[in-house]
Amino acid sequence: MKALGAEAVPLLRPLLTLQHAGVRFGGKTALVDVSLALHAGERVMLVGANGSGKTTLLRLLHGQLPHSGTRTAQGCVGDVPSSAAGEPSQAMVFQRPFLLRLSVWHNLMVALWLARVPRSERAARALAALQRVGLTAERERPARVLSGGQQQRLALARAWAVQPALLFLDEPTASLDPAGKREVEALIDSFSRDDGVAIVMSTHNLGQAKRLGTRVVCLDAGHVVADRPCEAFFTQPLPEAAAQFVKGEMPWPG
Repeated sequence: MKALGAEAVPLLRPLLTLQHAGVRFGGKTALVDVSLALHAGERVMLVGANGSGKTTLLRLLHGQLPHSGTRTAQGCVGDVPSSAAGEPSQAMVFQRPFLLRLSVWHNLMVALWLARVPRSERAARALAALQRVGLTAERERPARVLSGGQQQRLALARAWAVQPALLFLDEPTASLDPAGKREVEALIDSFSRDDGVAIVMSTHNLGQAKRLGTRVVCLDAGHVVADRPCEAFFTQPLPEAAAQFVKGEMPWPG
C-alpha cells in the first residue's frame, strides 16, 4: 500500500526560509542555527524527543517568537507586518485546540473575522469548511461538547477556511483514538494534495511521519540533526542523534 505522502513534491520558490535562526528563553537556548526552506505542497514532519525544539520551531516559523538569524517570507524578512511584507497566509493548529464557548458555526465565523476575511465571504467559507471536514450537521452544537476528534476537525476547518498557504500543526492527533486519528490524517493529506497547502507538523509517531510526510526534519536539543526526503530518512543511514531517536521510537522493522 502506498504511503499517503509518498510522492515527490516539485520545489519552487520557497514560501518561507530560515537562515541561521536561533531562539532563547531567558538563559535557555531552545533552537540553535536552524536553516531550512518551506515550499508549496510539502508535508514536513518534525520529529524528535520531548524538549528537542519541535513546538518552538513551529512557533518561530509561524512568526510568533523573537529570534536571531533571519526569517524570510516570499523575499521579505520576517517580523515585518504581513500586510506590508506580503507574507504567505498561514494558520496553526495545536494538539488541544482552544474553542470558544460558542456554537461550531460561530467559532468559524469569529476565526474568519479575526483573519479579516470580508463579511460578504464569511458565511460561504464557513459552510464550505464544515462540509470539508464533515461537521455540517454539528453547526449549531456548542463546540466544547464535541468529541475530541470532532474538535480537532473543527480546528482544522477554522484553519482551512482562511485559505492558508502554510499550515503549522503541533501534534494534532496525539490525544485522539485510532478512528479520530485516521480522520484527521486524511484531512491533513487532502489539504496538501487538493489545495497545495504546505504542511509543517510535529509528531512523535514515526509511522505517521512515514504515512504523511514528503520530508522529515529531526531535532535534537534545539539542533536540526537531519533534514531528508521522507524515503531517504527511513531507508538511508542517519547522523547518530537521529539514528538513536529512530531506534528508540521505532524498534520494529520497516
